[in-house]
Amino acid sequence: MSQGTVRQILLITDGCSNAGEDPVAMAAMAREEGLSVNVIGITNEGDESERGMEEITQIAQSGGGMSEVVYARQLSQTVQMVTKKAMTQTIHGVVNREIRQILGTKQEMEDLEPEKREELMEVVDELGETSNLDILILVDTSASMKTKLPRVQEALLDLSLSLRSREGENHFCLYSFPGKRSHVDKLVSWTPQLDSLKGAFKKLSSSGITPTGPAITEAIKVHMKRMKKGPSDDERLFIEETGM
Repeated sequence: MSQGTVRQILLITDGCSNAGEDPVAMAAMAREEGLSVNVIGITNEGDESERGMEEITQIAQSGGGMSEVVYARQLSQTVQMVTKKAMTQTIHGVVNREIRQILGTKQEMEDLEPEKREELMEVVDELGETSNLDILILVDTSASMKTKLPRVQEALLDLSLSLRSREGENHFCLYSFPGKRSHVDKLVSWTPQLDSLKGAFKKLSSSGITPTGPAITEAIKVHMKRMKKGPSDDERLFIEETGM
């Protein structure tokens, strides 16, 4: 959690990957780079694929994140819940590592006396409000997702609004896969709010392939580039003008 920033990849998909590297292995690579990979699987009633659902769970576990499988109509509240819970989970992990370093044992927060544990949970809650949050959103736009994309767009706008009350800075960017000429297409550059998302999905063309592994690999590269360069001039200007 370098420089007080929690970095997430939020993968939204409805099917099995069928092209490129193993997404579970790529999620593990993301975790090694300090990113958490959270996965939301969208399904229609009766359409659940056992292999697809298992892959969703494995990607999140390997990426140190959370997973949920939901019907499209439940998507908005689920995106918000997973994002916030994953943030708490990440901070919780950092606090536990600090405890082990200080005490020189394998103790974790749950092993402490109730009073001490309560104090640390207050710290976790405070960090959840004050830490900066960078979320790279990765949306599956394969053919089976076409009818679900309006719900995805609505859910992401709701997410942006729900996080504005936090003290920490929020930054989002949005990529879709498969891309027209590569594994991913950039739809929205890093931004403090997702208003620019409106209408972004209307221009997308659907494809039969689902290169989830290569898409996660590209997401890692985007995060790493941002960590090295820091916020863009446009982001700094937005923050100065709005005080966000």
